[in-house]
Amino acid sequence: MTTQTRTPVTADRSEPAPEPRARFHDLVAAEWIKMWSLRSTPWAFAVSALLVILINTNAAVADHNNWPGYPEGIRELFVPIWAMRDAFTIGGAMVLMLAAASIGALTLVGEYSTGQIRTTFAAVPARRSVLAAKTVVVTAVTTALGAVAAVTSFAVTQAILSGRHVGLPFDYPGAARVMVASALLAPVCALVGMGVGALIRHTATTIVTLTFILLVLPSLLNERNHMAASIQHALPQGAWSELVEVGESPVRELYPATIAGSWAVYGLWSIMALAIAMLLVHHRDPAP
Repeated sequence: MTTQTRTPVTADRSEPAPEPRARFHDLVAAEWIKMWSLRSTPWAFAVSALLVILINTNAAVADHNNWPGYPEGIRELFVPIWAMRDAFTIGGAMVLMLAAASIGALTLVGEYSTGQIRTTFAAVPARRSVLAAKTVVVTAVTTALGAVAAVTSFAVTQAILSGRHVGLPFDYPGAARVMVASALLAPVCALVGMGVGALIRHTATTIVTLTFILLVLPSLLNERNHMAASIQHALPQGAWSELVEVGESPVRELYPATIAGSWAVYGLWSIMALAIAMLLVHHRDPAP
């Protein structure tokens, strides 16, 4: 009688290979798709840019129409001071600031309010990588928004003023700085929006807070004392106002800002807002 030997079957207990980590450019692509999958996104950008351009154009049209009645003193100062101010007005800047800040805030707050952020972090536990990808997308699109608004506003307003022979060319000294400062105002405010959104995480409260910081607070300050002037110069709107000022103003400032300091304000607000967002997302939403 032959004895048959059976080999015992052992269960394969090897763990499945871990899924590959998401590459950063994949995260950027995902955030890009998220942003543009909303039907309101193209309209928000188009309306914001158009409104900024129309506000600036309206200022140039008003000066063109009122030019015959201007006294000689205003005419002497019009080039380049008033011509540059028409190129990008305070009203246009305020609209651009609020629009860009809202876009930056909603990129983050929108996911918290709908609960989609849980799905995002479940798919990609690396919170900082997700936020970095959002930052890249938001910075890119708002920089494009600011560039379109700034360059188009300059071209249109100076073409209108050229009808009175007071329009400025693109290569006029200081024109490049005005356009760059106005264009970069958008991504700076967008990053501020992300930082405030990461802190508050409530849509309405975030927008109100941004409106106060970016628009209301500068209007409450004046340059009559050093502290108020310093705070004003340290705000994005105050830095922008200094960067777009070209020519010798007849009004002497008691505590003037500097061009280098104003560029530094742009950078510091961007860095601080991003650092706050990174810190809060990492500690308030720890990876499982």
